[in-house]
Amino acid sequence: MTISLANDGAAVRKQGMTREERKVILASSFGALMEWYDFYIYAALAVYFGALFFPPGNETTAFLASLATFGAGFLVRPVGALLFGRLGDKIGRKHTFLVTILLMGIATVGVGLLPTYGQIGITATILLVVLRLLQGLALGGEVGGAVTYVAEHSPVEKRGLYTSSLQTTATLGLLSSLLVVYLLKTLLTEAQFREWGWRLPFLVSFLMLVVSVYIRGKLHESPIFARMKAGNATSKSPILDSFTNWANLKYVLLLFVVASGLGAIFGTGHFYTMFFVNKTLHVPLELVHLLIGIALVIATPCYLFFGWLSDRIGRKHIMMAACLLAALTTQPIFRALTHYANPALEQFQQRNTVQLRAGDCHFRLFAEPVSACDKVKGYLTDLGVGYEFTQIDAGAQPALRIGGTTLQGFDKAAIKQALVAAGWTEHADPAAINRPMLFLMLLIPILLLAMVYGPLAAFMVELFPARIRYTSLSLPFHLGAGWVGGMLSFVVTAMNVSSGNVYFGLWYPVSIAAIAFVVGMVFVPETRGRNLDT
Repeated sequence: MTISLANDGAAVRKQGMTREERKVILASSFGALMEWYDFYIYAALAVYFGALFFPPGNETTAFLASLATFGAGFLVRPVGALLFGRLGDKIGRKHTFLVTILLMGIATVGVGLLPTYGQIGITATILLVVLRLLQGLALGGEVGGAVTYVAEHSPVEKRGLYTSSLQTTATLGLLSSLLVVYLLKTLLTEAQFREWGWRLPFLVSFLMLVVSVYIRGKLHESPIFARMKAGNATSKSPILDSFTNWANLKYVLLLFVVASGLGAIFGTGHFYTMFFVNKTLHVPLELVHLLIGIALVIATPCYLFFGWLSDRIGRKHIMMAACLLAALTTQPIFRALTHYANPALEQFQQRNTVQLRAGDCHFRLFAEPVSACDKVKGYLTDLGVGYEFTQIDAGAQPALRIGGTTLQGFDKAAIKQALVAAGWTEHADPAAINRPMLFLMLLIPILLLAMVYGPLAAFMVELFPARIRYTSLSLPFHLGAGWVGGMLSFVVTAMNVSSGNVYFGLWYPVSIAAIAFVVGMVFVPETRGRNLDT
């Protein structure tokens, strides 16, 4: 074995991966994969959960509610980051993320056993939200623990490569969830899947939980934490030391901005594209899952490539390039999705102006829409139809103009009939779908995610001192990536409903990615090669 010195004096080991390093990466990655699978399986089934767990009345409202509940799991992640980050910095990395995987597994199995709204009413909605919050709490502690644990076992010159193996688990978790749903929908009838088949993906995670706990139970504590504990150098108050000291807080704020850029790319590429192509463009969900699944397979090695590349040229510029590309390409990509997935809808949008004049319009999330205006707005959005809205006197019946037809009030059948007469189609024509180009448009955002996410783990760990590392990186990561990425589909859809433009909400992730690029280029330091013991 040959030893040389890095620029900061840290030892650089010139040899292949040791047996212990392989065990650390395998155990951490498998556990993280299981947790991401548990978290994503809800996203894969979100289109069903609106009808299963929320009050009936309006499909768009129920779908938005299911997206908000999915996002709620992300919203609670910062709480998990503080709770488990503090424990990880005080009692150790290993034991903390063993607890997180148990909590995640129990919550996921609970969703699979949960009665529906039709069986127990609003109690089902409340229990689903509680279980989603527990999942988010667990994931809030998992990510920081896993990246810290692996990085503190990694040689300095391969830290980006080794930690990027963890980043692949987010993609593999989503891929696994899509694959399980796809196989079940192939084997079961639609009625069987809606009645009981949707439960099986959640129940499968019990087996994964058993394996993950067994493997993680055999790991040793991080050597860096073990040295700190032996020298009585651990932090007595990780939260105060992380967030009340400006020297550390400034890096917390910068990581939040970078993580927000990641969240914008992550939420767009992994989730909203799937919802948009299925719900707005009316492409069959099975085809959407298949194309995204193939894209995820292709993109998975790219996480490792960009992690490896960051070990050679640095982390910062790779991540910032991804944010810039996302800001520039998101709007064109989604318009291209419409062009290649449902050209008839694109032609309808170009030839027709749908105009809605109404009063008494209110955006209602968890309640059934009351006014005729609310119902018209929700129904048009659910059909993928953009519209121009004009507010008129309260109490006036909505007037909806489609082509040469004007409709008063809310009448589903009449609205659909007028849309069809104007050239709108209820389903994307399978013969008209350009599958290669549709696949390419789905692949690009996922590749941009690999570009920013691959180097991110090493970057986060290198930003902070060992004694408060787990806490310091966990909170800003989950505030940025979790809140921005997790709620992105909900925010974008809500903006679309409010504006009447199916592309308007995309300015939300575009703006965030652009801000992350500017702030990152000006203020974010390069961290490659930093000594993790300090």
